[in-house]
Amino acid sequence: MSVAPDPTVILDNRFARALPEMAVAWQAEAAPALRLLVLNEPLADELGLDKSWLRSPDGLGLMSGTVVPDGATPVAQAYAGHQFGGYVPRLGDGRALLLGEFVGPGDRPRDLHLKGSGRTPFARGGDGLAVVGPMLREYIVSEAMHAMGIPTTRALAVVATGRDVRRETLLPGAVLARVAGSHLRVGSFQYAVAQAQATGDIGLLRRLADHAIARHHPGAADAPNPYLALYESVITAQASLVAQWMLVGFVHGVMNTDNMTISGETIDYGPCAFMETFDPATVFSSIDHGGRYAYGNQPTVAAWNLARFAETLLPLLADDGEQAVELATRALHGFGPQFDAAWSAGMRAKLGLSADVDDEAARTLIDDLLALLQQNRTDYTSFFRDLGSTVRGESKIAAGFDGWLARWRALDPDTAAMDRANPVYIPRNHLVEEALDAATHGDLEPVEHLMDALTAPYDERPELERYAAPAPADFGAYRTFCGT
Repeated sequence: MSVAPDPTVILDNRFARALPEMAVAWQAEAAPALRLLVLNEPLADELGLDKSWLRSPDGLGLMSGTVVPDGATPVAQAYAGHQFGGYVPRLGDGRALLLGEFVGPGDRPRDLHLKGSGRTPFARGGDGLAVVGPMLREYIVSEAMHAMGIPTTRALAVVATGRDVRRETLLPGAVLARVAGSHLRVGSFQYAVAQAQATGDIGLLRRLADHAIARHHPGAADAPNPYLALYESVITAQASLVAQWMLVGFVHGVMNTDNMTISGETIDYGPCAFMETFDPATVFSSIDHGGRYAYGNQPTVAAWNLARFAETLLPLLADDGEQAVELATRALHGFGPQFDAAWSAGMRAKLGLSADVDDEAARTLIDDLLALLQQNRTDYTSFFRDLGSTVRGESKIAAGFDGWLARWRALDPDTAAMDRANPVYIPRNHLVEEALDAATHGDLEPVEHLMDALTAPYDERPELERYAAPAPADFGAYRTFCGT
């Protein structure tokens, strides 16, 4: 169904125009009874969208894909990817649609993208649908990440479809409307280079790279080697992003190459979770049996993914193959130092260390602390938040840290700065599960209360004490699932 909706909703189809070989025109499945579960009103305001219209039948239709604005062309995007290290040449949007791109304040184009809108030609046997719990998980966690200042895709809304979807049992269906700088990913380039290898024509690969430069890294266009500059820009963005994940204890859970964005935004909140007890081996994904995507492995995996990205760009970096490899290798070697710098700066902020503390002393202090946190099975988030308040006499760190605390206090830490760097509230796994279970059974109040805490994560509020507390002892081992 096509309609001329609220005039503020004007969707361009620039991706499909620029890269038609990677876009399959498609329509969302009809939904029996649309009902709004959550609307991200601050994001709607940021995008200049009419919230009242979004709540209307046509607005719900837009956010579920059943109502398409005039001139828009919904498409399923093609991409490839390494999944748990194994290459899959044809993945694509199996249950998702790019409705189009709109320009918000500052003329920055952003995608409006659906998840759970039905099977597409890339579905590979799946039903193409989604259920309430996983879609609300993405809403909750992505907004928490945004509130902490971490680059991320964002959820505009979750809309119930009125359709039951079979997983282990029948569950209520839902569609997520997601906003992103774009959905270009390393897997997009893997798909394009595979086409180049099959045809001997790198035209699609070059157009994709030019599109990525224009969309996300425009400064690269003026560099002597624009495609090398693109690669270096993505390395920098990903080094910063993964460092920010590590600093708040976030475990992505499915760092496949099709889930690494060119923009440097976090994408795909399936088997993700936040680490509570500090342990680099922490894994939450039910299918990550070998711990490939464990918390402590994330920087290494990011570098591995970036190496796969480099392989796709080699035909563009230089005419001579050996020179292209040399350029890419030299650039990739910059990832480690950039990640280390971002991580170290972030840890210094978490510990309130001034610039007068030299790097070697800070590094030793940080390394010793991490060892103690693991040895004492300490809650990561609570420890850092409590640390600053110990100086003010408001709380006390558990036994086992006395010697370290004396060394740290001697450096005269800035506790006010620490409060700005260490969140009080994160999406605690037991609270997320509590909220999702309630929502699946029709009660959205726990989601609303949780979001109230998460959207101001650094502002401690006495009435929200339960949202800052670690999981109860009987919560047990936590496992997450991809939702398909």
